[in-house]
Amino acid sequence: MSSDNIIPLNKKTVPVRRALISVSDKSGLSEFASTLHKMGVEIVSTGGTSSFIKNCGIPVTDVSEITGFPECLDGRVKTLHPKVHAGILARTSYTGDLDVLNELQIKPFELVVVNLYPFQETIAKPDTSLEKAVEFIDIGGPTMVRAAAKNFPHVCILTSPDQYPAFTDELNDGTGICYNSRLALARDAFQHTADYDAHIAGYLSETTAQNPAAMLQISQPLAEIPRYGENPHQKAAVYGLQSEIIDCFHGKQLSYNNYLDTDAVLQLVTEFNDEQAACVILKHTNPCGVAVADTLSNAWLKAFETDKVSPFGGIIAFNQSLDLETARLVDSIFSEIILAPDFSDDAINMLTQKASRRLIRYHADKLGHQQRSYRSIFGGMLMQDTDQAQIQPGDLRVVTERHPEKQEIQDLLFAWKIVRHVKSNAIVFARDGRTLGIGNGQTSRVDASELAVTKAAKAGLSLQGSSLASDAFFPFADGIEAAAQAGARAIIQPGGSVRDQEVIDTANKLGLAMVFTGVRHFRH
Repeated sequence: MSSDNIIPLNKKTVPVRRALISVSDKSGLSEFASTLHKMGVEIVSTGGTSSFIKNCGIPVTDVSEITGFPECLDGRVKTLHPKVHAGILARTSYTGDLDVLNELQIKPFELVVVNLYPFQETIAKPDTSLEKAVEFIDIGGPTMVRAAAKNFPHVCILTSPDQYPAFTDELNDGTGICYNSRLALARDAFQHTADYDAHIAGYLSETTAQNPAAMLQISQPLAEIPRYGENPHQKAAVYGLQSEIIDCFHGKQLSYNNYLDTDAVLQLVTEFNDEQAACVILKHTNPCGVAVADTLSNAWLKAFETDKVSPFGGIIAFNQSLDLETARLVDSIFSEIILAPDFSDDAINMLTQKASRRLIRYHADKLGHQQRSYRSIFGGMLMQDTDQAQIQPGDLRVVTERHPEKQEIQDLLFAWKIVRHVKSNAIVFARDGRTLGIGNGQTSRVDASELAVTKAAKAGLSLQGSSLASDAFFPFADGIEAAAQAGARAIIQPGGSVRDQEVIDTANKLGLAMVFTGVRHFRH
């Protein structure tokens, strides 16, 4: 495009005289088309959409009558024609374009209504073949959408039935559609086609096992706008389908930080199946108390005893329906959010008496596990597979003379589940299905151990006979000595240090049992 051919934008109100309608989703179409007809708008349409409008008793012209060419190739080709796209792309405020239209006997469109084949919904079905998915890649639809959106100074583009009411309200004023409305609709249209193309590219990347993809494909709908981000001076937004996973049925709108904490606590609480009651207490995305027990109330008591200070203003999650007895115990402290798969009616009646507390039901079956995680960095993003490595008893490699006892193995695996959710450097002391001390976010592993020991001492909890988990290997034997001095009898760690033998020798000297997993759990 030469700069000599750039035409000033038409910012005047555009009257709607002629509309092109071709939609897959026909929700609200009958009422919308009827309104257009009553206002004297000529309607041109295609295939099934044309038949639908005719069946509603509304006059409509088939696009083949305009083009003089029938639909062909099972409907693959019907709108890809100059008489369609010249009518969409004509700059009707420019005499030159009007002269061309008159010469070619083409009438312009002021309104294009298009929504696309349901590609995303199709590939979401587990039995969808590649052949079927390809047939749901729309070609003519995105072409019309992009053409109309590009020509927004002269054309209105609607891509969703949700847009019909506001559009008809403005049209009913009798003056037409204003520039700002056309610009906003164009923005929405390009977002729509970008989302559509992102899902197609992502699907084909997975189908061809292109990992990592040559280009990052992320497309998520706007879900919510919190009041602010981590701090009041920061704007924020939430994208995705969180409403399908959680239901915040009581309390204030979730904040940016609430979403971060909720994500962290859900990732941890779903480590435990509902055969055994589990409670997770979290503060600033770090666990400060975790326990399993025969009942939720006992799990809460054990988890809370780990740290009775940090839980104030924190997040509490359970893996079973919250009962009244447990709710009464939890109500003894102030908490920002309480999550559970469900709540008894009595628990709801009591917990909702505090207006500032959020109550959330979560759907563990819909949570799943994100296959990849993303973080923004300077000039772009980091992507990685999420840490889903699971360790079973048979995967443990005993490296010391003393083998862990049966209960110690259970405690080691319990601590190992938790340490992956603790910020590095991370240390977790545990015994009998409960955390005793958690050290997180320290610049050395010894510091993390000392923090965990200090927290246990403050809580009045003995570490004698405990098991310790470390998210990464012990680089020196001093960490092992500190663990033994604190009272630990068994240690689980990845191994892999050049000083592994020195660490193992120290564990043998101190009578500790130690197992290697071969898996590291850094969490930065």
